[in-house]
Amino acid sequence: MFQFKQFTIKQDKCAMKVGTDGVLLGAWAPIAHNPFSILDIGAGTGLIALMLAQRSGAEQIDAIEVDDDAYEQAVDNFEDSSWGDRLFCYHAGLDEFVEEMEEEEYDMIVSNPPFHDENYSSGNLQRDRARCTASLPFDELAQAAAALLSKNGVFTIIIPYKQEQAFTDIATQYNLTPFKITRVKGTPESEIKRSLMAFSFNNIPAEVNELVIETARHQYTQEYIELTKEFYLKL
Repeated sequence: MFQFKQFTIKQDKCAMKVGTDGVLLGAWAPIAHNPFSILDIGAGTGLIALMLAQRSGAEQIDAIEVDDDAYEQAVDNFEDSSWGDRLFCYHAGLDEFVEEMEEEEYDMIVSNPPFHDENYSSGNLQRDRARCTASLPFDELAQAAAALLSKNGVFTIIIPYKQEQAFTDIATQYNLTPFKITRVKGTPESEIKRSLMAFSFNNIPAEVNELVIETARHQYTQEYIELTKEFYLKL
């Protein structure tokens, strides 16, 4: 169980536990356009949807999760939160969901997609499936986002930095271009590890910056504290 300031995440059934990537995406995702409807693709525990329920006034926050256990966990976490009436989880794969919801539009779409290739193995099949790119190919994700996103909507993801250009190239094929990119480093000396990316149909130059998480072990930077302090109990 993981306790945040305004909600609790149960994660005993989930292959993918609460991690820095999910917290970063939930805290960073741009909401200045005041989204009415939000979709979280690959909900896992429901963490990102819950963070966006806390941050935004969105009245419709949907999530989709294909894994049986993770779906049940997300539903439980939604129901146990203060925002249960705004949160709904669909038990479906992405292609099935897009087909079913082709008339639906979302003002914001978020995803913390799997990114290990299919040759990676941790010895835990459920965890490997949750982290394997083959279970949610980038092309399928970009295509679905373009199909479901409203005209002035925002599509936000977190991916490995080394895949930033490849994903940008794929998204551009669906008329989605990045307008904000934050590259994340663990420490000032370490290599860039992740890219937080926000896309839209408006072709405008991207605002690009860097975020360093800590200067030493558990010595968090002011930028990281500012980003996450509304969620973590100890910040």
